Amino acid sequence: MTREVGINQLKRRDFLKAGLVFGAGASGLAAGYAAVPDAFARAVYAAKREGVNNDNVLVMIQLAGGNDGLRTLVPLADPTLHDLRPKLAGSMVSQALPLNAQYGLNHNLAGIKSLWDKGKLAIVQGVGYPNPTFSHFESIRIWETGDPTRRQVDGWLGRTLATSYDSNGHPLTGCACGATDAPGALRDLQATLTVIQNQKTFGFTGGSEVEAAVGALYKGTPGIYGALFDTAIATATETMATLRTSSTSYQPMADYSDKVKLVYSSKNQLAAALQLAAELIVTGTGVKLLHVTLGGFDTHYTELSRHDDLMGYLDSAVSALYQDLAAHHMADKVLIATWSEFGRRPKENASGGTDHGAAAPLLLIGDPVHGGLFGEEPSLTSLDDTGNLKYAVDFRSVYQEILSGHLGADSGQILGSAFERVPFLKAPVAV
Repeated sequence: MTREVGINQLKRRDFLKAGLVFGAGASGLAAGYAAVPDAFARAVYAAKREGVNNDNVLVMIQLAGGNDGLRTLVPLADPTLHDLRPKLAGSMVSQALPLNAQYGLNHNLAGIKSLWDKGKLAIVQGVGYPNPTFSHFESIRIWETGDPTRRQVDGWLGRTLATSYDSNGHPLTGCACGATDAPGALRDLQATLTVIQNQKTFGFTGGSEVEAAVGALYKGTPGIYGALFDTAIATATETMATLRTSSTSYQPMADYSDKVKLVYSSKNQLAAALQLAAELIVTGTGVKLLHVTLGGFDTHYTELSRHDDLMGYLDSAVSALYQDLAAHHMADKVLIATWSEFGRRPKENASGGTDHGAAAPLLLIGDPVHGGLFGEEPSLTSLDDTGNLKYAVDFRSVYQEILSGHLGADSGQILGSAFERVPFLKAPVAV
């Protein structure tokens, strides 16, 4: 007769020797401090034997609020723009940095324009999705989950972590920099991610005394639950140690500055967040998927100066990141990509701004890209029924190229379908 052993009768050492891995969960490490996850809610599963086996890194930059695509990639030769935007069009066209006879970049994107000149900037025009919503919340959810039907709850990068990386053993694989909450794009119950607002203050709330007390408490927890807590505490402690080592060994090779004057605060320190991203990349922490956010793009009024300032801030921070990576001989591994929940309406409003729109361009930056214009710029004379630009490229086509071509992940599994290719990478890992 065999006797069943209750879960609390398992010894900690027996449990850990079994080689099982426990995920700390999306909320495991957050807001500049390490926290014990809800281990009881997680299933036990074995470590992944398959997944991504390259060193490529993705840095996603969210332009939160709805970036004006027509002021980012400016149509230079379409007179309709002046009809739609009598106040906004003049200076944005006359000061634009020409890419060719038809299009130019915002005049404050000089650093990014220099990357274009070197073939290190790809611009995908007219990116959007069917039946667009003009709600920030709903559209952000769509972009974060990669699902316009709104059925998916996990983020597209979170699903990438869960299916393609051993994030549970390496919690810095997916990281949100300069944030206090886990971005929806990185969330997945089967993945571990780290959220770091400031690596210098990253630790247990209450400092070393709390850390010691937490460790003592969980060492007294019996059986499988004790093993779960051990795993969580060990993961948090190792992550803090890695960040301390990373900070001391990193020497920035570019000038990162958040000393910018914006009409309204973006509530984000983009340069500091990207410098932290560079630190994690060049010091070999194992980071693969990074997310940062720059807010302030909901320009319903006084857009002229507000958007130009944000473009300059973005340019300065991204240029510093690329320079830093190149100096550390890491630029060939890193793809930088922008995204925003929607563009702005082509017609300006009465307040010197623009309202929520639809299609807009995305920027893809770095040595891995095949520089140039991709997709098709939406027509200013053939708007949709709501007076917005019609999309030409499904945003999931861009995700697909990033996933399969840069990261080497299974984009079909992650996105649930195949989409038309947008070949903005020089040497795709897999297609």
